[in-house]
Amino acid sequence: MDFLTSSLAATLATFAVSAMAVWIAGARLAYVADALADRLKLARSIVGLVFLSTATSLPEIATTLTAAVQQAQALVLNNLFGGIALQTAILAMSDFWALGAITNYPRKANHALEATLLVLMLGLVIVVLMVSEPVAIAGVGLGSILIAVVYGGALWLLRSYDGANDWVPVDLPDPDPLPFPAPTGLAHASTRALMIQAGLACTAILVFGIALVLSAESLAVQSGLGTSFIGVTLLAAATSLPELTTSITAVRMGAYTLAISNIFGSNLIMLVLVFPADILFRSGPVLRAVEPMVLASLGFAIVVTAIFLTGLLIRRKPKLGKVGLDSILVLIGFLSSLLVYYHLR
Repeated sequence: MDFLTSSLAATLATFAVSAMAVWIAGARLAYVADALADRLKLARSIVGLVFLSTATSLPEIATTLTAAVQQAQALVLNNLFGGIALQTAILAMSDFWALGAITNYPRKANHALEATLLVLMLGLVIVVLMVSEPVAIAGVGLGSILIAVVYGGALWLLRSYDGANDWVPVDLPDPDPLPFPAPTGLAHASTRALMIQAGLACTAILVFGIALVLSAESLAVQSGLGTSFIGVTLLAAATSLPELTTSITAVRMGAYTLAISNIFGSNLIMLVLVFPADILFRSGPVLRAVEPMVLASLGFAIVVTAIFLTGLLIRRKPKLGKVGLDSILVLIGFLSSLLVYYHLR
């Protein structure tokens, strides 16, 4: 379907249907991922960091690599880096469904380490941008290669640290919050059936996620907004819908570590995607000669990640109602970023 030549009503209908399909598939994937974690005796933080984050990032992967092939540098970088602050805001939004501040629940420092490594990689990207990728190998910037190497090291460190018990939090909430009822049958389904369901959900997220992205691009073009603003807001929002539904579903059923690792893991994937995008971007290193909006999106990504990192470390934190102050500040930071992006468009 050619969205650019279709009517506005048809594009809106496609966007709505695709969003609904992605929402249903993402919710189902969260239930199945939680069941597989129990079945395979895997830590939920690892399942969220590796499996769930990769599955929900499929639309971003497809969109980013397609934009790189089309040599659309602004769309590649603004979609990736703008999506980090947005996905962190999604985690803050899921706090409204939690029984107390969501950052109070993790019993180990895994998530604080995830956030720290994310800030490290964001800072590394800013340094690479500031020096304008002076070294390139076969057209691929040395900075992009370094980012991929650091990402691999981060995964190794997080996996090695998962079994550590040298961090004891205080003032823990009830360890067994009332779960949101999961679909019946998952507990009795075979491991093979669970994996098939996971594969079908991932396929639906990829197919309908791409349709969602294409219709979002068409709607953005018809609105007359600039490509950079489109990438950092509407396109980033469309590709982040799987993270929204999986995170809210995970929180509602009490799988808080799954939700947090899903978002931080997705954000780390957004950064490492710079490397394959750089390979496909043949007009020079993709991190060279970027516009101010890219730096602004990275700055806001650091701000919101640092806020949640603070919330993970400070166990007794103020709350507004049942929502942690850190989540409120993250949402304020994200809304502020939209104003800055509009100003820089």
